[in-house]
Amino acid sequence: MTAQPERTIPFGRPDITDEDRAAVLEVLNGHILTHGPNCKSFETEFSEYVGGGYAVTVNSCMTALHLASWYFGLGEGDEVIVPAQSHVATVSAVEIAGATPVFVDCYLETGNMIPEQIAQKITPRTKAISVVHFNGIPAEMDAIVQIAKQHNLILIEDCALSLGATYKGTHVGLIGDVGCFSFYPAKHITTGEGGMYLSKNETTATQSAHLRAHGVDRQHNERKIPGKYEVTVAGSNYRMSEMQAALGRSQLKRVDRFIAIREANFTRLKAGLFKGTTGLVILDAQSPDTKSSYYCLSVVLPDELRDQRDNIALALNAAGVGTSIYYPKPIPQFEYYQNKYGDTAGQYPNAERISYQSIALPVGQHLNTEDMDYIADQFKRVLKEFV
Repeated sequence: MTAQPERTIPFGRPDITDEDRAAVLEVLNGHILTHGPNCKSFETEFSEYVGGGYAVTVNSCMTALHLASWYFGLGEGDEVIVPAQSHVATVSAVEIAGATPVFVDCYLETGNMIPEQIAQKITPRTKAISVVHFNGIPAEMDAIVQIAKQHNLILIEDCALSLGATYKGTHVGLIGDVGCFSFYPAKHITTGEGGMYLSKNETTATQSAHLRAHGVDRQHNERKIPGKYEVTVAGSNYRMSEMQAALGRSQLKRVDRFIAIREANFTRLKAGLFKGTTGLVILDAQSPDTKSSYYCLSVVLPDELRDQRDNIALALNAAGVGTSIYYPKPIPQFEYYQNKYGDTAGQYPNAERISYQSIALPVGQHLNTEDMDYIADQFKRVLKEFV
């Protein structure tokens, strides 16, 4: 009979309160489930939280990313510089728009794109850069913005894991042309599925909102005669529901507390892992000018343990520690992209090390510092079994 672990620590778990449930039920008890006031209020409150810009609710971060490619007209014949190390959605948004992704490697210490490699990959066909703030750690935006301006490139920020992260005092998503956020259940706040599209430019946000909602020029509350509107562009349906927006608004009230808990957990776990161990790399912000969102703590194992990564993760799971991997392969090595673009092993060495040698550990607001101590102890115990 297998012994039960001392603790059960899930990697991610949304924090849903009675207030959250009441917000959703209030919508369900009414008669407006879409095209309603909660989405507009969520957009306003989100912009206020991040400190500016114009927000547009969408039904996922992926659709926000695609909306950016769509709005800026990226398509066949265009190249977009993207990270080799990210969730595949970053690149899928470019691919389904018809443009060609051009991959660059990342820093081992942060998982973020290397600006010098971005500059080296620019060609006359390059039209945009899609930069990811990996695991909520802000990228080197001064250098990347300079490259974008020098070559007149669109700059899209993938902020899926980055709510609460800032670069030199500016919230990520407000530095480039567009920022795209995720509210998936494991994120800092959740709407179930859902996301936010953010721009400093009001015209960009307004016109993108039209694309998001079938290209119509007037929402329901803006129509003098019900059912009468104009279609100004061929659009799609990337809208968020009123239930999702109500949940997001309720969650947003607690986001500062959520991030404070994550930071305390991250700091405690990082210290515990480094105590008595050598050879580990922990992805973290490298400059006092950057503030992470502390989405998770990713540990890169020493090279000699590369082949044991999966076994170490399974041993941690057996001890009750939930884990994940960010991400299982560099994007160009996934079957679809490898077959299409012909990537070979070794082209992105840091992305490969993070993908094949890292384990992501939980620091979410559903956990406390005692959980962090347990994770650190179990990690070091398991590590000794494989050294």
